[in-house]
Amino acid sequence: MIASENFSADVIRAQIEAILRAWGMSEEKLRLTAEVMVETDLRGIDSHGISMLTQYAQMQKAGQLQLQAEPRIVRQSASTALLDGGAGLGHPAALMGMNLAIEKALAHDVGIVSVFNSHHFGAAGYYATMAAERGLIGVVSSTTRVISVVPTNGVERVLGTNPIAVAVPAGRHPSLCVDMSTSVVAANKVKVYALQGKDLPAGWVIDGDGQPVTDSGRAFRQIFEGQEGGLTPVGGDGSDMGGHKGYGLGLIAQILSGSLSGASFSPVRNRTQKPSDPDNIGHFFMALNPAAFRPFDAFQSDVEVVIDTLHATKPVHEDEPVLVPGEPEWAAREERLVTGIPIPETLKLKVREIAEAAGAPYLLQPAMAA
Repeated sequence: MIASENFSADVIRAQIEAILRAWGMSEEKLRLTAEVMVETDLRGIDSHGISMLTQYAQMQKAGQLQLQAEPRIVRQSASTALLDGGAGLGHPAALMGMNLAIEKALAHDVGIVSVFNSHHFGAAGYYATMAAERGLIGVVSSTTRVISVVPTNGVERVLGTNPIAVAVPAGRHPSLCVDMSTSVVAANKVKVYALQGKDLPAGWVIDGDGQPVTDSGRAFRQIFEGQEGGLTPVGGDGSDMGGHKGYGLGLIAQILSGSLSGASFSPVRNRTQKPSDPDNIGHFFMALNPAAFRPFDAFQSDVEVVIDTLHATKPVHEDEPVLVPGEPEWAAREERLVTGIPIPETLKLKVREIAEAAGAPYLLQPAMAA
């Protein structure tokens, strides 16, 4: 097991900002991007926070990122809009997209915004929760650049992890938030396991012969560098445990986020595009006003009853109560605000290399730990 060290959210934020600043991102955009990444780490989603700097650095070196990009509205109606992400990091475009969807939903009960020409935007649940915090239901999905998921009955990768997130305002409870990759696990979760030197559970990744891969280093290389095998859909690689359902969800996320916006479908894109060309990732944002259907207080009361009923369910183990989606992340946030965000030694070394290459200060020093 690889050792890790905890750092405060402020230190992590400052480190991310320093690197993005050295890459030439504007102060407003880097502040927004760093906030999304830090909040993701605080919620325990280590695969989508500061560890993403390793992937962003590769994209920056290849010339894919336009960090000075300003997302813009291409067309819109009262309740819909299409945004061009400008080939920048996805966080600013996603924030603009979700905020616009929220504004339209507050005015017209529903708002739907589609984004093309974007890049990785972090954790989908962050943006869905933005809607829930305004009393709306948020729905978010995205395509991905890396082709990492095999379809049911296949051993050749075709889809990305294509996340889907739904967040609901929950009254006296924290916002309920389902945030899931449509693969059995996110590709970047395999990266986290590789950084920590941990074996993967059997069933996350299969090789070109359909056999499980548990060595995280081998699985990481296979997904990001190989051709055959890959992540399985939610439910696994066969239909006996519902893998075909995860495959279907991933396909729908591709159509909502990619086909609707005009973003690329990576297997097709890869036939003609150069490594330096932008990813042209697509995102989908929807905000829905419950008050359009019934009094908001009545809706909230019913959601609270649902959550209370689930909490009262007899658990398998007394020390592991039944939770609802989003609660583990809120609990992690409370803990990490006090104890700090754990950073494996391997990730510290990579961040140091990235900072030095960019000419940015390296801030993950022991004296700055939480």
